[in-house]
Amino acid sequence: MTDKIMPNRLDRGFEKYQEEFEAAALRVLRSGWYVLGPEVAAFEEEFAGYTGSGYCVGLASGLDALWLAFRVLGIGRGDEVIVQGNTYIASVMGITINGATPVFVEPDEFYNIDPDRIEEKITERTKAVLVVHLYGQASDMGKIVELCRRHGLQLVEDCAQSHGAAAGGKTTGSFGDIGCFSFYPSKNLGAFGDAGAIVTDSEELARAVRMYRNYGSEKRYYNKVVGANSRLDELQAAMLRVRLAHMEEITEERRQAAERYTALLDNEKLILPAVRQGVTHVWHQYVIRTERRDELAAWLEGQGIGTIIHYPVPPHLSEAYAYLGHKRGDLKITEKYADTVLSLPMYNGMTQEEQLRVIRCLNEF
Repeated sequence: MTDKIMPNRLDRGFEKYQEEFEAAALRVLRSGWYVLGPEVAAFEEEFAGYTGSGYCVGLASGLDALWLAFRVLGIGRGDEVIVQGNTYIASVMGITINGATPVFVEPDEFYNIDPDRIEEKITERTKAVLVVHLYGQASDMGKIVELCRRHGLQLVEDCAQSHGAAAGGKTTGSFGDIGCFSFYPSKNLGAFGDAGAIVTDSEELARAVRMYRNYGSEKRYYNKVVGANSRLDELQAAMLRVRLAHMEEITEERRQAAERYTALLDNEKLILPAVRQGVTHVWHQYVIRTERRDELAAWLEGQGIGTIIHYPVPPHLSEAYAYLGHKRGDLKITEKYADTVLSLPMYNGMTQEEQLRVIRCLNEF
């Protein structure tokens, strides 16, 4: 039997730079310094440079980056944050962990927040907009930045899927007050466990996040606030530095795979992803839509091809947020996407032969 094609494979990405990863791991293990040491400091400096930001603070996860971002911006109970409806639930948790209320906006045809629908949701309680660069495509940031300035709103970016994507030549994460990143292993810039970071141009915000991530202390045993234990560890930082050095190559490989899908997929039942003029897409996911999504996914599974749905239950309809009182029909576009999206196999190290097999099966459906 032909080997199953997984929706994602992490071993191939490791094998490509195996010697460098192993050398970095040994370097850390032999150093005797495992938390908040030279590897974290070096990665923070390198990643700030990569995103075009003044500061980077390494954290334990992307979710920690999100909730700490809103915490240091002073957003909490009684405040509202505007966010797109079709995001991963972690984006919304970053808001609600602080006691603030998410206000959902429909996405545009590119799966990102529709800038033309934001203004109508602004109230006197609105304090921020959270932009999610979903699937790896940068959002339409010009309009959003202008709108936030005009209304005096904070701007936070969820860049968990958009490492290196840009809008108008400017990298995601560098538009807002704070950019939040996840380095979960499946991300384009993935660690070998949980990891995350925030980037910002504000020295004050960076200092506040550094304090919060380390039990709320700037000086050991002197705690200014009730903080968290959310430190990027030395081993993950060293691994991330290896991958960061190869990001151009990693991204280009994904772009080529996406171009192959777009050029060779030929089935009128499938809606292929659109790319906005003037922005870049780093193809964290290649997402198609079809009215026969579940049937297609089951059929591909039978052909030995795995797929993933990102995401089957939008946050406003999840059990976790039942208390917000939303019902089906409140966000028709978001719900339509949730019912029809399907992510095709997309990973570094995917062979052309594997991809052509996926394309052939999709065209036959």
